[in-house]
Amino acid sequence: MSVLIVIPARYASTRYPGKPLVELTGAKGDKRTLIERSWRAACAVQGVDRVVVATDDDRIRLTAESFGAEVVMTSENCANGTERCAEAHAALGGTYEVVVNLQGDAPLTPHWFIEDLVAGLRAAPGMGLATPVLQCDGDTLNSLLQDRAEGRVGGTTAVFGQDHSGLYFSKEVVPFCAERFEGAALTPVFHHVGVYAYRPDALAAYPSWPVGPLEQLEGLEQLRFLENGRKILCVEVEARGREFWELNNPEDVARIEAMMTKMGEI
Repeated sequence: MSVLIVIPARYASTRYPGKPLVELTGAKGDKRTLIERSWRAACAVQGVDRVVVATDDDRIRLTAESFGAEVVMTSENCANGTERCAEAHAALGGTYEVVVNLQGDAPLTPHWFIEDLVAGLRAAPGMGLATPVLQCDGDTLNSLLQDRAEGRVGGTTAVFGQDHSGLYFSKEVVPFCAERFEGAALTPVFHHVGVYAYRPDALAAYPSWPVGPLEQLEGLEQLRFLENGRKILCVEVEARGREFWELNNPEDVARIEAMMTKMGEI
């Protein structure tokens, strides 16, 4: 089963303009842009046939080409990463059996998250889309709650049924949990990892659907699938001692750099 990883990247981010070109200092003191670190994370995944950066911005294109990435130029009208992945896949011939959307703000994504995600989609032929979820420990849950208390949009949380079909995704912390957790204690909350694996028919259909009220309110592209009656398979992944966070806000730079210093390079 052929696998393509697309890293969608745009310069004009509403919350953090120029985010793909922000430099992060790694464990060895090396400075690399966010888009390069995300590309290197993608290249570490086993069983992938091709990795491309999809962008509409020449600054990102030139930067990506400078470190050896293949770039597909896409329209500036793409509303989100899924639409950009659909356009990039079509531009490449639309022949890949699985298309992975590794968003360009997730350089700490371990290779096994994506490997387990692709395996999960392969094992569920009735599903057109899969995404990873990671059970929060107390420290991660408290970081999410702190972001919301201070008015920041941090990570996304997911709730799913017994068959692991997604019920909802939110930038709020769901489900509500009155109990307080600390440290490594596992919680009932699942952090949504911003990676998607699509079958080509589901990906190709996505741009033709209108934006629904939930997607518009939450700003979460995956909700368009749920609002159009498509199931999303939530694949549980394990941290294996790794810390995970996405770069959503300028304040996250120091947090991610500290994680890289603590863990070494992914």
